[in-house]
Amino acid sequence: MSVSLELREQCANRLLQAVEQAGSLSAFVGLDGFVDEIVHVVDTRENAETYQRMPSIARLAERIADAAGRSTNIELVNQLVKLGGNGPIMANALASFGLKVTYLGALGYPNWHPVFDDFAKRAEVFSIAQSGQTDALEFEDGKVMISRTVQLNEITWANIQARFGRDKFSSRFESSNLIAFVNWTMIPYMSDLWEALQEELCPRMKGPRRKMFFDLCDPVKRLPQDIIRALKLIGDFEKHFDVILGLNEKEAYEIAEVLGFDTKAHTRERLSNLGLEIQRYLKVNTLVVHPVKYALAVSDGQVSTVDGPFVSRPKITTGAGDHFNAGFCLGKLLGFDTNLSLLTGVTTSGYYVRSATSPGLPQLAGLLHKWPGK
Repeated sequence: MSVSLELREQCANRLLQAVEQAGSLSAFVGLDGFVDEIVHVVDTRENAETYQRMPSIARLAERIADAAGRSTNIELVNQLVKLGGNGPIMANALASFGLKVTYLGALGYPNWHPVFDDFAKRAEVFSIAQSGQTDALEFEDGKVMISRTVQLNEITWANIQARFGRDKFSSRFESSNLIAFVNWTMIPYMSDLWEALQEELCPRMKGPRRKMFFDLCDPVKRLPQDIIRALKLIGDFEKHFDVILGLNEKEAYEIAEVLGFDTKAHTRERLSNLGLEIQRYLKVNTLVVHPVKYALAVSDGQVSTVDGPFVSRPKITTGAGDHFNAGFCLGKLLGFDTNLSLLTGVTTSGYYVRSATSPGLPQLAGLLHKWPGK
């Protein structure tokens, strides 16, 4: 739905009133970690200093296809080196909101990589493995992530216990207001870890139900049987937590295809219906899907949609989905209804792609007050 002035003002005011409440909330996030190099692809170079950026993924595909049977050169120009990985980006955004964040993942071992130094000033950070490496090729219509991920094979339940500590993990797992496990696709032993947690830690938990967030992160390269196993494990966590599964549009269609649902039509109405079907299959509290221009959530058999502050030429796109996820989870932690949580999510993402920085609550309120096009 289009975002009314009344809804935006309501969301802005509630965020400003929630600064102290946000500071009392805690999040335990993991388990990946990457050093991201944001790069542009050269289309034409005029001289040593000046070049025309390749505007679209299709243009890159044409260049590569034209080289089939021959060869070609693709020039990359570095724009930024930053912390990467779905987990660190989401956790950094949550910390920027003021939450008490503990992060466990692959940030460098035995010492974390310097790119994570600023993050470590905002959050309690622990690393048990070397970080992955990603070249994020950004275009006006999306991005291509080229990653080296073998380091994430070290993310196992055995290494967590040996290098971080079972008691420390259990303490945060059993007490944090939000638990978030992301980037299942690139962590080969994540499903085994989830299974171990359900067998060893979940049965002894006490107290009120808390939030648990999952993001598979582009599972197209994983086998269908592995995806189905992961989805079942995610659904099983609903016995102990209010589970939220986040997907982007591409991932939603991939999951739907694995589950045998009709994915021929790519429309907003069809995506909403697929969201309903996936949520019914998983039986989780909430399913969230965030295309580029809007976001939808399915809970209690109802679909809510909210349009975002779309920008045609973003400053950065890598990490936009992770910022949306952080904003949506923030809304849920603050007790917002689904529409306000979606609005908090798209506003967080919208702020980030415009500024390449993670917002605090006052910055979110400012964008809500000065909504693009208004």
